[in-house]
Amino acid sequence: MTSAAARTALDLTSDLPVPDLEDLYRDLHRNPELSLREHRTAGKLAERLERAGFETAQGVGGTGVVGRLANGDGPTVLLRADMDALPVQEATGLAYASQADGVMHACGHDLHVTWLTGAAGALAAGRDTWRGTLLVVGQPAEESGQGAARMVADGLYDRYGRPDVLLGQHAAPGPAGLYPHSPGLIMSAATDVDIVVHGRGGHGSRPEATVDPVVTAAYLVTRLQTVVSREVAAGESAVLTVGRIEAGTRHNIIPSEARVALNLRTQSEEVRQRMLAAIRRIALGECLAAGCPREPGITIGNTFPVTVNDAPTDATVAAVHGEVFGAGTVFDPGPAMGSEDFPMLALDGAIPYSYWFVTTTPAEVWDNAPGDTFPEKFAAVPSNHSPHFAPDLSVIAPGVRTLVSGALALLPAA
Repeated sequence: MTSAAARTALDLTSDLPVPDLEDLYRDLHRNPELSLREHRTAGKLAERLERAGFETAQGVGGTGVVGRLANGDGPTVLLRADMDALPVQEATGLAYASQADGVMHACGHDLHVTWLTGAAGALAAGRDTWRGTLLVVGQPAEESGQGAARMVADGLYDRYGRPDVLLGQHAAPGPAGLYPHSPGLIMSAATDVDIVVHGRGGHGSRPEATVDPVVTAAYLVTRLQTVVSREVAAGESAVLTVGRIEAGTRHNIIPSEARVALNLRTQSEEVRQRMLAAIRRIALGECLAAGCPREPGITIGNTFPVTVNDAPTDATVAAVHGEVFGAGTVFDPGPAMGSEDFPMLALDGAIPYSYWFVTTTPAEVWDNAPGDTFPEKFAAVPSNHSPHFAPDLSVIAPGVRTLVSGALALLPAA
């Protein structure tokens, strides 16, 4: 038997302005903005929220948007979408491809804003069906891990009210039409580490008179590959990626320093600390072995927490999604190695939340991907952060319904 929340959600989203939402999505995709520069995107979202009847503010935490709709006694439910794009040169070939050189919505945040806009409009239009308060948040700078914390520090909850529960979702690869939920850990922690190897520069013809930081950095990169394979237990999940290595200016100049940028993914603080200790030890050891004139500089950069769903809250939202979308559409994929700053809105776990995925790969892309099994095809289709990432427009209406049905499952009926 279908719940009242599912029936109401289907009713409120039965006549969504899909062409208008598609136009909004194409516009956002054409005009991506990097972290903390989302001025145009924020303006588009705020304009739509105001039109729907929300009390609206911009500039929260830099470029964040907040919409508040009080609708009688009841809990406060926060719906969140991140807004920033990535420094990626688009290669999709879409008619509405990015017009900003070197910047692309390669992670689906344009889709998130579109979903949030549609859900806010549908819930506002159907406010006679529920009680409580909706807090709609357009968050900047998720990609840099700064946005959620900046909005909280700027008085998000002091100024607009502390929510009782948070809801968030993310576009993901996979055949369009699936809504993966995990009742506990769903995304991993991430930590950026920057290493500076100090050498002694000189002429390329006289390496004996130098200490070459490029060679030392190369040894460092190779040795770092043993951290996960030899220092993390087989039952633990962890990733260490060298995302950038930079050194030198010309062919015949041995530089004075080399820079190596790392990204760690972990699912426990113990493993994170163990990996950081190993990185420090290896960097110090390689520089000592090379005779570097001083110890390497090691700096911890952006850090994302683990994303851990509140099990009862997520069970409630997953159940209504199963009712709305049908059997087999909701499943537990286990925790992903990706990371989010969404949990920072939860104040160190003080506010329960449900966070889930919406698969967005076009059917023809999925069907034509090499492989016979789900994991094989999943590995082959364009993923988030790929220059080829191109969600199917067919997911616009379903992504609105996920937010609408999730909110209605947590708000009392009028």
